[in-house]
Amino acid sequence: MIGKASGQGNAMEFDTGARLKEERERRRMSQRQLAAVTGVTSGMISLIEQNRTSPSIATLKKILVGLDITLSAFFSTPEEGGPKWYFRKHELREITPSAKRGEAEAGVTFRQIGRPGASAIQMLYETYAAGADTGPELYSHDAEEAGIVLSGRINVTVGTETQLLEAGDGYLFNSRTPHRFHNPGPDDCVMVSACTPPTF
Repeated sequence: MIGKASGQGNAMEFDTGARLKEERERRRMSQRQLAAVTGVTSGMISLIEQNRTSPSIATLKKILVGLDITLSAFFSTPEEGGPKWYFRKHELREITPSAKRGEAEAGVTFRQIGRPGASAIQMLYETYAAGADTGPELYSHDAEEAGIVLSGRINVTVGTETQLLEAGDGYLFNSRTPHRFHNPGPDDCVMVSACTPPTF
């Protein structure tokens, strides 16, 4: 789940609702028009824009496809300084700020190396807390993606097949096929993944 978040560690505060409204209004679309092209109800879009609900990654991806913007670009902030080729761990860009389900953290974190759109490949450092997932719905995007599990384990669903991957295991698939990630626990799962072109 993704929502309005306060900064944690080096993550910057990010207002998902305000950003979504800004992007929608920039394109001169009403909530109903956006709903019509995404399949997400206008009521849900309204609740997200008011930060009254936190969308799953799959739901937010549907909305952003309708706005023609990637998830990483949606969460991007202006680049400071000139281009660079190395990044310290505190410089990795948070593209899924923490959201809350009641008092519990949603538990999915994506940290990107570099600036969105600056490269033909997108590299992510992903963390899934026990029980966390990308949402009940499968999602897709125009790319190929691959990853390696560094620690913990993760259920990866691609199409109709689900595999439990553990530390040292990897995956590679066409991202146009609907997919989902879920950590069955009991420990956190940490992965490094790549996506090309960077459409996530």
